Amino acid sequence: MPTLSVIMPTYNEEAYVEAALRSVQFADEIIVVDSFSTDSTVAIAEKFTTKTLQREFDNFSNQKNFALDHATGDWVLFLDADEQITYPLQIEILEAITSGKHSGYKLNFLHFFMNRFLYHHSSKVLRLVKREGTKYTGLVHEKLHVNGSIGKLKNPVLHFTYKGLEYYIEKRESYAWFQAEQLQKKGRKATLFLLFTKPTFRFFSSYFLKGGFKDGIPGLTISAVNAYGVFSRYVKLLLLQRGMK
Repeated sequence: MPTLSVIMPTYNEEAYVEAALRSVQFADEIIVVDSFSTDSTVAIAEKFTTKTLQREFDNFSNQKNFALDHATGDWVLFLDADEQITYPLQIEILEAITSGKHSGYKLNFLHFFMNRFLYHHSSKVLRLVKREGTKYTGLVHEKLHVNGSIGKLKNPVLHFTYKGLEYYIEKRESYAWFQAEQLQKKGRKATLFLLFTKPTFRFFSSYFLKGGFKDGIPGLTISAVNAYGVFSRYVKLLLLQRGMK
C-alpha cells in the first residue's frame, strides 16, 4: 500500500494543533514545520509527529517546500493547524491513494465561523498529491503543482480558520501585502477602476452567486470582509507603486 506523509506548517497554534494532529494519526509520517512559535505549539506537536522542524518564515511556498524535502511518503497531504480530517474523509483518502487513479486530489473545505459551519462558503483546494515532482509556488494562496490528472474527494475537511471577526480581518490584511507584492512582480497596476470593480465583484460572487446569503449574518460578514480584503490588496499595490510602503 502507498505510504502517506502529512505536512503541517504552524505558528502559535496551541489552541488548534492537537486536534489537527490527532485527526491524521492514520498517516505513516507526520511533519510539522514551525515558524518559531512563542507558545506551546512545538511542545504539543512533538507528542504527535514523526518530525518537528523549525524554519524562519519568509513565504508560504518556501515553508512547505522545505518540509517536502524531508518527507518520505509516496503521497503527501498538506494540512493547516486549524483543519481536521474526519473519519469518512480518512477512508476516502486511503482509498484514493491506493487506487492510483489520479496524481492529486482537491479537498472540500467546510469553514466554521460565528459558531456555525458555512455550507455555502466551502472551497475546493488541491492538498493531496503524489510526492514525486510536486512543489509549491507563490507567496500567498500558493499554488501546488503536480504531474498528472487531478480528482476530487467528497467528504469535507473541517476548517476552523475563522476564529473571530477581528482575527479574520487581520488575516486578510496580512495576506494583502503578499498579494500586492505578487501583483507588482507580474507588472499589474492599481487603478480607480480596479479599486471599485474587484471588491464589488468579490462580494457579488461570494454573497449571491455562491449562495452566501443562505448562511445568514455569518455569510454576509464573510462576503463583506473578503471584499474588503480585495480592496486592501489593490490599495497596497498602489502604495507599492508610489514607493510608500
